[in-house]
Amino acid sequence: MSGTPDLTSATPHVAPKIGPNERLSATLALAIILHGIVILGVGFSLDDAAPVMPTLDVILTETQTAEPPKEADFIAQANNKGGGDRDEARRPRDTQLANVPKPDPGVAPITMTKQAPALELDPKQRLLSTTANSPDQVLKPEEHPLTTPQKLPSGRELMQQSLEMARLEAEIAQKKELYAKRPKKKFISASTQVYEYAAYMRDWVRKVERVGNANYPEQARIKNLSGRLVMTVAIRADGSVEDIVLTTPSGVVILDQAAIKIVRLAQPFAPIPKTSEKIDLLYITRTWDFGAGELETF
Repeated sequence: MSGTPDLTSATPHVAPKIGPNERLSATLALAIILHGIVILGVGFSLDDAAPVMPTLDVILTETQTAEPPKEADFIAQANNKGGGDRDEARRPRDTQLANVPKPDPGVAPITMTKQAPALELDPKQRLLSTTANSPDQVLKPEEHPLTTPQKLPSGRELMQQSLEMARLEAEIAQKKELYAKRPKKKFISASTQVYEYAAYMRDWVRKVERVGNANYPEQARIKNLSGRLVMTVAIRADGSVEDIVLTTPSGVVILDQAAIKIVRLAQPFAPIPKTSEKIDLLYITRTWDFGAGELETF
């Protein structure tokens, strides 16, 4: 039929021809690849996994020790050779407040700030009644005395109180130290019967009277002055004079000054005798009598 195409007249599909040149090119390319693998040793392998290194926990410790630990279980900013009753290492808990806020305060005690007490509500009024006369009466609500609320001290006042307490504590400690270091004293007089110091007192009186009569005040002789005074002389362990106290003056300045001068001229005295008391200062109180150009103590 005229309307139908002729299939027998269509051009057939021609396959590509592989000639010697194409085979040679493919063979050369494959040979080059194989030689590169053999010569260069190109290969593929898997890397070993990275070794797992031991780690230490980093902590912040508030206490430290002078001796460092031999084997540390944790890393901290200071040496802390801890101890405990467990075999395994445990993260230590702080025993005191840290310098910086932490989410876990541990077991450290927290100082409580003094606060005003909560207001107490008035209790419910209970009705008390009696039909007989009674000496006890219940105050009416308006008759109850009003209490004045106490104002808590401010931070500045608390700081001032703390400073004053610290100063008082330092003064008390200093007084205690001075009290502990104060010298041991012994007081004797003519009326004191102490065998250990009897010979020392006798020698002391003899020396004072000898020096006093040799240096009797000339003005007292000329004016024929007389008087009696009481004086206490403190003597150190080596026999030197520590202090002179005019307990009862004679009323005559010349005689009072002469008594003090005589003690100064008579020193040093013999060392204080060593006794079981181990005293550091010996106080001798005597009555000095100036009269008729002669000195006498008793």
